[in-house]
Amino acid sequence: MTAFDRRTLLRGALGLGAAGLLPGWARAGEAGRSPAALSGEAIKLTVGHTMATIDGRSGHAVTVNGTLPGPLIRLKEGQNVRLSVTNTLDEETSIHWHGLLVPFQMDGVPGVAFPGIKPGETFTYEFPVRQAGTYWWHSHSGLQEQIGHYGPIIIDPAGEDPIAYDREHVVVLSDWSFLHPHALFRKLKVNAGHFNMQKQTVAGLLKGQDQPLKDRVDWARMRMDPTDIADVTGSVYTYLVNGHGPLDHWTGLFKPGERVRLRFVNSAAMTIFNVRIPGLSLEVVATDGQPVAPVSVDEFQIAPAETFDVIVRPTEDKAFTLVAETSDRSGMARGTLAPRLGMTAPAPPVRKRPLATMKDMGMGNMHGGMSSMGDMPGMDMSMRAQSNAPEVPLTPGVQTIAPMPMDRMAEPPQGLEDVGHKVLTYAQLANLHEPTDKRPPERTIEIHLTGNMERFMWAFDGEAFGPIKKPIAFRRDERVRVVLINDTMMAHPIHLHGHFFELVNGQDRQPLKHTVNVAPGGQVAFDLTASEPGDWAFHCHLLLHMHAGMFNVVTVRPLDGEAA
Repeated sequence: MTAFDRRTLLRGALGLGAAGLLPGWARAGEAGRSPAALSGEAIKLTVGHTMATIDGRSGHAVTVNGTLPGPLIRLKEGQNVRLSVTNTLDEETSIHWHGLLVPFQMDGVPGVAFPGIKPGETFTYEFPVRQAGTYWWHSHSGLQEQIGHYGPIIIDPAGEDPIAYDREHVVVLSDWSFLHPHALFRKLKVNAGHFNMQKQTVAGLLKGQDQPLKDRVDWARMRMDPTDIADVTGSVYTYLVNGHGPLDHWTGLFKPGERVRLRFVNSAAMTIFNVRIPGLSLEVVATDGQPVAPVSVDEFQIAPAETFDVIVRPTEDKAFTLVAETSDRSGMARGTLAPRLGMTAPAPPVRKRPLATMKDMGMGNMHGGMSSMGDMPGMDMSMRAQSNAPEVPLTPGVQTIAPMPMDRMAEPPQGLEDVGHKVLTYAQLANLHEPTDKRPPERTIEIHLTGNMERFMWAFDGEAFGPIKKPIAFRRDERVRVVLINDTMMAHPIHLHGHFFELVNGQDRQPLKHTVNVAPGGQVAFDLTASEPGDWAFHCHLLLHMHAGMFNVVTVRPLDGEAA
């Protein structure tokens, strides 16, 4: 383990449990089919300021009911629920029920669905529970999500659960920094590579560990960095499992032979995690709350806003390490599965960090090095590819337009191409059930994910969200194919509020999701039935990308009672 890795792990020794900030469901050893939760038809939540103690240091957090993460809310499909949220902050707050099908006025996005919850006020969300599965909630005000304002939701099915299990654990992954999120944002605007401590070096060149000199020169001419995998890294983040740092050993208990359901939620602001449990096969049984045909893998990637349900079957009387390694390999969150508290297993070292490739630049399957694109300065990529997206303005916020974006859903995610074991791909996911709408799409729309990594500018179709941004309009109940084209060299988890969509991934039963991570230089298609009337947020779920402008509003009309 390198000195940097040790520093990352040592910084992660948390004092949250000692400070009494952990809710019951998140404490080590909490187990069973019903972890401690808030449930029933009337639930009260209070948003407030809390001091979190992490590795002996105190920092400001925004918490709900005084815990970090917040309470687990457990509901039943078919019930009605009233959630009264009181704001004791000195600023506006909100709660978005991520992935839940609710009336748009209850969706919790200030300025889109409702005015927000002002200081000293209480707002009551009320809606019927129309689904089952693993979901979560978080603030949609300012950048509060980054500093503790999030928590999980489990909805039990009205009938028999299609997923059999003996025991369950909720596993909420997150990132924490003592730097205020607005300070993180300011540093990225000044220098987008501020937190990247894994840049290529002369030593790496001499040892043959990094790119050849010629390729480095070509990347530099295009003002791009192949190590720019994550904007905010382990140089400033501590990575948490249920509020525990890597040395804090959150422990989920099991009895050998049990089917253990792990409900993974990525509530991180800016971190994509690669999850594995060395020694155990992971049977993926649901994604974004929706059951899928079981897929057995050794590792899967989970982007911010996604959820995955996984079944593991430990048969030995020993501990296993749950590893959630960051996609840029600058750190990890770590937990333990064990028959008894106090048991641990060794954590594997952080693996070598990945480097971006020509495919990540939107150059398809071209081979032969950077010279294949000819002698092209940075803006030339935009000029030569303008015909691919004539509607996207070539502004300072559009660094490149991918010349040859490709569907990468059948590929392992970035950095997991050759890890030597089975890795989940989106193409492997199939809905456990028949689709409810078998109509073909009536039309297709393209949306470009654009940005200037050097200036930390992010947008849809080259125009950041603002007063003149035109909403994306759908007719109620129309069937549309949406194609997302990633013109940047970074992955973007794109989330649509109020709906599930079907990934067009080659399966007969296309999987339902509410969030899809679009690979660098890649494209993703999904089929949407615009069945939920109202105004809905549509955005990148990397919090600082959304804050910078990768956000829009989807409108579905007519509303109930309105003339068509």
